[in-house]
Amino acid sequence: MDNVQDTISYEGVQIPVEQLREIPTPSYVVIEELLERNAKILSGVMERTGCKILLAQKAFSMFATYPLLAQYLSGTAASGLFEAKLGREEFGKEVHIYSPAYREEEMDEILQTSDHIVFNSFEQWITYKKKVQAVDRKVSCGLRINPEYSEVEVDLYNPCFPNSRFGVTLQRLEEELQKDPKALEGLEGFHFHVMCEQGAGVLERVLNRVESLFGVYLKQMKWVNFGGGHHITKPDYDLPLLEKLIVHVRDTYDVQVYMEPGEAIGVDTGILVTKVLDVMKNGMEIALLDTSAACHMPDVLEMPYRPAVIGAKVAGELPYTYRLSSATCLSGDVIGDYSFDKPLQKGELLFFEDMSHYTMVKNNTFNGINLPTIILYTKEQKMKVIRSFGYTDFKNRLS
Repeated sequence: MDNVQDTISYEGVQIPVEQLREIPTPSYVVIEELLERNAKILSGVMERTGCKILLAQKAFSMFATYPLLAQYLSGTAASGLFEAKLGREEFGKEVHIYSPAYREEEMDEILQTSDHIVFNSFEQWITYKKKVQAVDRKVSCGLRINPEYSEVEVDLYNPCFPNSRFGVTLQRLEEELQKDPKALEGLEGFHFHVMCEQGAGVLERVLNRVESLFGVYLKQMKWVNFGGGHHITKPDYDLPLLEKLIVHVRDTYDVQVYMEPGEAIGVDTGILVTKVLDVMKNGMEIALLDTSAACHMPDVLEMPYRPAVIGAKVAGELPYTYRLSSATCLSGDVIGDYSFDKPLQKGELLFFEDMSHYTMVKNNTFNGINLPTIILYTKEQKMKVIRSFGYTDFKNRLS
């Protein structure tokens, strides 16, 4: 019997376990009600400040939900041509793109797909400036700036660590202006992204730095993009401070403010349903699951972090402790140690929390492990299978 009741409660939504038993495992189950909850919070920020908020598709690209999100958000942010095309085709509103370096053979299509293009360097801007100016549609171009300040502690996620490839520093900008006083002509905006899962207090300090370094140049721009990494939809986020900062920048520099969160849209909106395949013992009890950290939730190993499991607690807190792992051959494919109030059984379902963002977009088929089914739990309380995967999907991405 599962270590849960007849229903599981996730973020206030009650889901009958019987419905979860009927779906294949593993499955990502995105809860439509919670996704809309996040979108409404972001929409409120836009309404009160006049800013525009974009979906950063690098975090969440479940385009079956784009018609819902498009009711609340201003558009999408892309990290490359394919994401830009997806946003254009499925979201249907503004499309913004940024890449550290663009492929020359893709630029014509990028120019036809994107409304804003952010260049990472003056070298990139100079390379494509004439092509931009010749295009037969309005494309607003901007420059990514690097304020050389960040409070992200892990270098893997810190865009401002020493010798970062991201953006133009003040020194580099001034060097270019000394060579060519018209170097900023044709550029209409600045973009910066220096945050990761952080609050408005961090943004306030980042903006202080940005203004002190780039404020005089920001006055020449039409827009500024605060990038992503803002935990806007978390319960403890300081929305009044965020809105105060947006209005301050908007009014001080007479610019349109953009933000492009990804996690804030997908956070706390879904679960990963998995099944216990076997239980073994080697110094401790080990449960082998039909999901994988390496394949289905890579950030567990990359960040690293320990995802919560509904009904479980930290090792030793409840009577029965297990190491949750997978059926891959990667020795370190371990999700973590958890305790339960009853022994785990073969065939039992477990539910990992917060598995909508940075999961579907990063998963892989290492070892021939199948991808999880993608399911939407609708507001009508139905399990809607959006996409299932199989051998053909595995084979077609290989040679």
